[in-house]
Amino acid sequence: MSLNLDALEAHLVTRSYIEGYAPSQADVHVFKLVTQPIGSQYPHITRWFAHIKSYSAEHDTLPGTSNAGQAFVVQAAEEKEEEEDIDLFGSDDEESAEAERIKAERVAAYNARKANKPKAVAKSVVTLEVKPWDDETDMKALEDAVRSISMEGLVWGASKLVPIGYGIRKLQITLVVEDELVSLDELQEKISEFDDYVQSTDVAAMQKL
Repeated sequence: MSLNLDALEAHLVTRSYIEGYAPSQADVHVFKLVTQPIGSQYPHITRWFAHIKSYSAEHDTLPGTSNAGQAFVVQAAEEKEEEEDIDLFGSDDEESAEAERIKAERVAAYNARKANKPKAVAKSVVTLEVKPWDDETDMKALEDAVRSISMEGLVWGASKLVPIGYGIRKLQITLVVEDELVSLDELQEKISEFDDYVQSTDVAAMQKL
């Protein structure tokens, strides 16, 4: 088994852990597959690796499962298949026009197979908290303003009002986003533009689907 380092680096750009908000067995699983030294083109993997290494004494007792870590693992069978797919031509000291034609056909067929492999759409479910200015803020209008935001890859879900003291309630709303299409930072900036209602926003929880 080996790691898809490009996918792992992209994942860790906005996250501290493989899943959730604390070290888990998913981190341990991926950590054990990292080969050192880590290239300088992977600064976020380097930062994450050092952090998880500091938990070495607790690796066996960390919660969770390794399931989420599997998303970044390339199985040996897949590697072997790809190697076999690529090594289609063999070696022949006497290249001929026919051999070149066959080679070109095989390369085209291989590229077509690779291009047609379906790409999984990475999604996350997010719990967002939106705090009003005070207890006089119209929370219905605030929620309507938040839900008015439309972005490709964004689906609004359930919501509720949560008391935070002094008669003030914050809006807690769930949403599902396609990771490649929706930037949470951009979404929070859009919500903050409703400054008649919104004091601040926070990501309370985020989980990969």
